[in-house]
Amino acid sequence: MAYPVVAIVGRPNVGKSTLFNRIAGERISIVEDTPGVTRDRIYAPAEWLGTEFRMIDTGGIDMGDEPFLTQITQQAEIAIDEADVIVLVASAPEGVTDADEKVAKILYRSKKPVILAVNKADNPEVRETVYDFYALGFGDPYPVSGAHGLGLGDLLDEIVKNFPTDDGAPKDDSIRFSLIGRPNVGKSSLVNALLGEERVIVSDIAGTTRDAIDTKFTANDTRFTMVDTAGIRKRGKVYENTERYSVMRAMRAIDDSDVVLVVLNAEEGIREQDKRVAGYAHEAGRGIIILVNKWDTLNKDNHTLTDFENLIRAEFQYLSYAPILFVSAKTGQRLDQLPALIKRVATNHKQRVQSATLNDVIMDAIALNPTPSDNGKRLRVYYATQVAVAPPTFVVFVNDPKMMHFSYERFLENQIREHFDFEGTPLHLIERARK
Repeated sequence: MAYPVVAIVGRPNVGKSTLFNRIAGERISIVEDTPGVTRDRIYAPAEWLGTEFRMIDTGGIDMGDEPFLTQITQQAEIAIDEADVIVLVASAPEGVTDADEKVAKILYRSKKPVILAVNKADNPEVRETVYDFYALGFGDPYPVSGAHGLGLGDLLDEIVKNFPTDDGAPKDDSIRFSLIGRPNVGKSSLVNALLGEERVIVSDIAGTTRDAIDTKFTANDTRFTMVDTAGIRKRGKVYENTERYSVMRAMRAIDDSDVVLVVLNAEEGIREQDKRVAGYAHEAGRGIIILVNKWDTLNKDNHTLTDFENLIRAEFQYLSYAPILFVSAKTGQRLDQLPALIKRVATNHKQRVQSATLNDVIMDAIALNPTPSDNGKRLRVYYATQVAVAPPTFVVFVNDPKMMHFSYERFLENQIREHFDFEGTPLHLIERARK
């Protein structure tokens, strides 16, 4: 499922990160009064009245000693590239500034909905200045206070109203998958090998892919849509000095996918960046396959494959359910197995099991390994039912959810996996007290 993306832009110190955190419902971006303090998390899920979307906090752009207006331009250009809706944040106490007008001129060219949020409008005196912001040309300004949560309902209503719709579009029943990984792990070569054509430019220079285009193809009578994640669309030299936007693009591609292929480079081994993006795919509940590319480049013996697999399992312990495939884009080794594996994982991701069969498995598991007790009180499991797919989600009704230790929950999950084929997909177990 493709989630709409909202970018929050504006000059430094207008309260973008405060607004971002308030809408996200948690303190993600660092907030200080010093301009340009945001450095890390710039991407977060959000929800308003049942509508889910993704947010970008463009305050995280750090271009070193480049001029102030260049930084603003880069923020706006990134928002234009990535967002479905753009929120321009200004500061009520400071009024309309030259910098606000510069940002506005760039956003005029975006051809995307731009909503003007006038932040720090905490009192009646300051609110009177809001009318000045009509001069920016984006219609009604929305007075808000990120610090106190004032006016956010009206702002969010307007944001959601401007999301793109799929009305009238043909239903896409293809399996959507994406390839994610660090630059130069061979994603583009894998794309070309899968499609049997030079679909994307391949180079030994890391980060050469610039355009993200979904590609449809058919294999073994199954239709697939490959979500291109290669990293960094180029607008001038906007992204050349930062890798965080390749991560952001990968995150969006993950949200758009049924199955995610985590691509590793056999020559270079496993890096922290691999674990970071794979962790997001796991948290997002997507089906996952681990692809070890450039397998042809290693000098191998009888233990090489097993040793590498053991290393992956140790470094990605939370992906114990994900199948591993050792491939070579250059020689085509094992790539013929990939479409069938993607289809199997996608099927498992949407699998639903009958409650009666599920409860037989749960009760047999409890007989095999009785529930834990604490201070003379024993955890009682009454019944379980599957409430969702993609990923498969189960609610387990118990007498006291606090007594469900992590280790016992993992035991129940493993028992479910032993009896049903959920290879490649995370499972979510939720404990509820029976009323």
